[in-house]
Amino acid sequence: METVAVIVIVCLVLLILLILALSLRIVRQSTAVVIERLGKFHKVLDTGIHFIIPFFDRPAGAPISLKEKVADFKPQPVITKDNVTMQIDTVVYYQVTDPKMYTYGVERPVSAIENLTATTLRNLVGELELDATLTSRDTVNTKMRAILDEATDPWGIKINRVELKNILPPKDIQTAMEKQMRAERERREAILIAEGEKQSNILIAEGEKEAAVLRAEAKRLSLIKEAEGTADAIKLIINAKPDQAYITLKGYEAMQKVADGQATKLIVPTELAGVTSLLASLNESLHLKDGSTRKKPSDDKQ
Repeated sequence: METVAVIVIVCLVLLILLILALSLRIVRQSTAVVIERLGKFHKVLDTGIHFIIPFFDRPAGAPISLKEKVADFKPQPVITKDNVTMQIDTVVYYQVTDPKMYTYGVERPVSAIENLTATTLRNLVGELELDATLTSRDTVNTKMRAILDEATDPWGIKINRVELKNILPPKDIQTAMEKQMRAERERREAILIAEGEKQSNILIAEGEKEAAVLRAEAKRLSLIKEAEGTADAIKLIINAKPDQAYITLKGYEAMQKVADGQATKLIVPTELAGVTSLLASLNESLHLKDGSTRKKPSDDKQ
């Protein structure tokens, strides 16, 4: 009997420990657990330690992560307004905000978001032409985020951001676009070269103009200085008062020039009366050159 009692006690202890283990629930950080009681939603367990009733309460599924998630969807064929088919793949950043709605709101939430993203993308791009689609990524991203966030709100999901990852037009369109871009770059290059040459010619012309102006100004200043120098020299000559020695010296020079000529008579200025001896000798030299004799005073009277 004692052995049976011990076995019963041990079984009861093990059963109690098992019940305690089943009733104890630890929820990790940034996760949530949805609890059902007898198949009906009971509550949501947040981070921490919780106790539930074994065999009555059970989790509705795996713990739900409350972190932001990234869903990278495969490229989807999209037709633009001008009937160009291209492949566009999207990236969606979403986060579970209501674990209850996420559990009971929709089956396979990620697949639902993918299909919703594809249909929304087709609707938005179908209203745009090819060029507008390539240049309106931000607009498309903003509209898609607003539409998806509103649509997924009953699912307990918040769409934080939507990005168009790649836009792939057909090969022939890509080739045409590359040629167009190349031609545009060549046109811009030609414009830049022409603008550079124009600016260079303008600078050269302005430099030559300034140089010509400076040369003319320098010539004018030179002429002014020369005229001022000439005027000053004339003023000095006019205001100068030559002395007797200077006049006598100039007279000697004039007499030398007269003596070298063919004249037979000499007119002696009164200023040179004091140099009669010099004049007489000059007169004799003149008669010798002409080979004639000096006339007598009596002959002059006849």
